[in-house]
Amino acid sequence: MSLSITRENFDEWMMPVYAPAAFIPVRGEGSRLWDQQGKEYIDFAGGIAVNALGHAHPALRQALNDQAAKFWHTGNGYTNEPALRLAKKLIDATFAEKVFFCNSGAEANEAALKLARKYAHDKFGAHKSGIVAFKNAFHGRTLFTVSAGGQPSYSQDFAPLPPDIRHAAYNDLDSARELINDNTCAVIVEPMQGEGGVVPAQKAFLQGLRELCDRHNAVLIFDEVQTGVGRTGELYAYMHYGVTPDVLSTAKALGGGFPVGAMLTTDKFASVMVVGTHGTTYGGNPLATAVAGQVLDIINTPEVLNGVKQRHAWFVERLNAINGKTGLFKEIRGLGLLIGCELAPEFAGKAKLVSQEAAKLGVMVLIAGANVVRFAPALVVSEEEIRTGLDRFALACEKVKSGVSS
Repeated sequence: MSLSITRENFDEWMMPVYAPAAFIPVRGEGSRLWDQQGKEYIDFAGGIAVNALGHAHPALRQALNDQAAKFWHTGNGYTNEPALRLAKKLIDATFAEKVFFCNSGAEANEAALKLARKYAHDKFGAHKSGIVAFKNAFHGRTLFTVSAGGQPSYSQDFAPLPPDIRHAAYNDLDSARELINDNTCAVIVEPMQGEGGVVPAQKAFLQGLRELCDRHNAVLIFDEVQTGVGRTGELYAYMHYGVTPDVLSTAKALGGGFPVGAMLTTDKFASVMVVGTHGTTYGGNPLATAVAGQVLDIINTPEVLNGVKQRHAWFVERLNAINGKTGLFKEIRGLGLLIGCELAPEFAGKAKLVSQEAAKLGVMVLIAGANVVRFAPALVVSEEEIRTGLDRFALACEKVKSGVSS
């Protein structure tokens, strides 16, 4: 006998670290989802910038099914063809010469930080252990990555935290310059802060970090977990800025919904990570890498990447029109299909309310803190879906402005 599931079961059985929506999605196709009652939603949340090709994309389903019919897992005592093919695709498409596969963005960032510490230790000595990160950053939920993240609310209850991590102000090169020195082993930065409010980096800021890292022999790490794999209209955001990191972390959209992560770097830095220095049981498993290889094949094309830029223009034009009528937003910002709408002061703290009202009207959006509504839809969302979804979002904005809850 099958078990009848309700939203209340989450509160009964699950660890209370999330507060999920009142509805449970059960089926998806493209940029649309349906819940248990059959209600349709247009998905502008994209699984938090994960579902780059929407839901149940036929090519991804085929790649998964084809590999599932062969074998699923061997462990890291053996390699496999899908992992090697994906590694070659990533190397051919980026600055990288070596790839390490894992299962998530947090694991990719953990690997990147460990690599930086190991490189500094081996080449310069144990004194070179400092890590410079940025306020309002988010790099994951492991103890190391949550410490590197610049949001104390995520880390303060887990002390003592790993030492030698300091935080500069984002987009403030003078602030970074005060902290980066010859004892710095790494600088980790998001080319656009996602969880921190959808804040793009200034080009001069990233260029300055590159120069500071070169001067002090520090490893420059770009966290592209949220910005990577086409999200900004380039395959990776560093290409948009013309600033190349030493190490790059990628996940989320890389698997199109299937869990996978990767750390990319050059031979120079990879050379210190010898057998036994790092590892993972599931990283690079054939199911994940088969799907991710198909994701890259589809997204890394002029059609899709140029389409992201066109869709950005459609979104921003319509969001500006909505704001012209409601005055709900102070600023609309972002790159490609990662867009943030910062609430005007009179609506401060109401981002969650906006998202809840939008869901009631059949459109899913995200928040990035209490004051920013965030959009991270599929990179192939149609113009009609954008128009329909933003019509629903406009009604939600009007309700919030008028103080009327649907």
